[in-house]
Amino acid sequence: MKKIDSTVLKETGYIFLFTFIFSMLMQSVFLIIGKWDYTVLLGNLLGLAGAVGNFFIMGLTVQSALNKSEDDAKKLMKLSQSLRMLMLFAVALIGHLVPFFNLIAVVIPLIFPRIGIAVRSLFIKK
Repeated sequence: MKKIDSTVLKETGYIFLFTFIFSMLMQSVFLIIGKWDYTVLLGNLLGLAGAVGNFFIMGLTVQSALNKSEDDAKKLMKLSQSLRMLMLFAVALIGHLVPFFNLIAVVIPLIFPRIGIAVRSLFIKK
C-alpha cells in the first residue's frame, strides 16, 4: 500500500472538522425544533462517515492519478467519481431503509464538505 500524502490527510482532517462542526449545528437545530432523537444522531454519524470517506477516497484517487499518464488519470478520476457517487447513494439508501437512521440527518451532512471547500476558498488565497 502506498503512503498517504500529508496533504490528503491534512485536507481530509479539515473536511472532517468542518463537517463535524456543521453536524453539531444540525443536531442543535433538530433539538431546538423538538425533532431530535437517537435516529438523528445515528443518521448524522452515518452521513458524516459517508461524506468524509468520500472526500478521503477522492484525495487518494487524485494522489494516485498524479503518477499516471493524462488519459489514464482521466479514466481513473471518472471511475472514482462514479464509484464514490454510488457509495453516497448506498449511504442514503441505507439511511432510508434502516429504521434507526433519520434520512434527513443522513443526507444533509453529505453536502457539508462542499460548503467547507467553498468557505475555505474564501480565506485561503494560494
